[in-house]
Amino acid sequence: MRHAITFDAIRVLEAISQEGSFAAAAAKLAKVPSAITYTMQKLESDLGVLIFDRSKKRAALTSAGKLVLEEGIALLQASARLEEKVHQLESGWESKITIAKDTLIPDAQLLALIGGFCHLDKQVEITVIEEVLGGGWDALYTKRADIAIGLTGELPKGQFDISEMGTIEFVFAVARHHPLADFVGLLEPQHILQYPSIIVADSSRTLPGRSSGLFDSKQVIRVSSMQSKIQAQVLGVGIGFLPLHLINAQLASGELVAKASAIPRPPIPAYFATVKGKRGKALNWICQELQQQQWFK
Repeated sequence: MRHAITFDAIRVLEAISQEGSFAAAAAKLAKVPSAITYTMQKLESDLGVLIFDRSKKRAALTSAGKLVLEEGIALLQASARLEEKVHQLESGWESKITIAKDTLIPDAQLLALIGGFCHLDKQVEITVIEEVLGGGWDALYTKRADIAIGLTGELPKGQFDISEMGTIEFVFAVARHHPLADFVGLLEPQHILQYPSIIVADSSRTLPGRSSGLFDSKQVIRVSSMQSKIQAQVLGVGIGFLPLHLINAQLASGELVAKASAIPRPPIPAYFATVKGKRGKALNWICQELQQQQWFK
């Protein structure tokens, strides 16, 4: 299919707009003036509209001409970006990456890492999706993500490259106005059973789901993220274990009160993983940065 608007015509129109005349545009593009005139006349003929208003001493763009110029420049820029991405891909840099982030990972720290990547000035589109528990593994398994960070639980074997990020500590926490806030001594299961517990629901779509920190309670309230669980417990809606690195501020301010509990919740290691053999230069850079930072302090 033949199109009336070509990249060459757009470049000529842009040069005329920038230089102010056909002659100056010809000099800029290293063309003879007659070639510039022919290109514009052919564009008008093929489109069936006037690009220039020639009723005055100096030709000016019509409304149609302004539209062609504006949208045409956008096409030129998109073409240049595409060419750059193609060359970048050939040099080993991916064109896009999806990061599956467990809600245990601090948002600000990950965004700072991505900001550092942006300073490399590579045309890599980055998407961050949020997962919970088995959802990160599921995102890798179903190819919804190129890398998953903050992974916990049993490690799959064979198909992923896995690296440890650190150890997550948990504390049993209640709101400062919760009835258990003033409890003295070790919280036993019979004390905890009287109140609702807040649980973060597993986001896995195809792999078997998991429950983390689940214990017998009066009522179970499931939320979609760790941040929602923290907020629910700050408000006194329920109780439960929370990752220490995400609630340091609330503990310091007194919004949350840490309580000793007879229910065990030992520290757990957290990992990041990629599919074996699927790391390009961008993913390699991210993996190196992940290993150099403290994530759970």
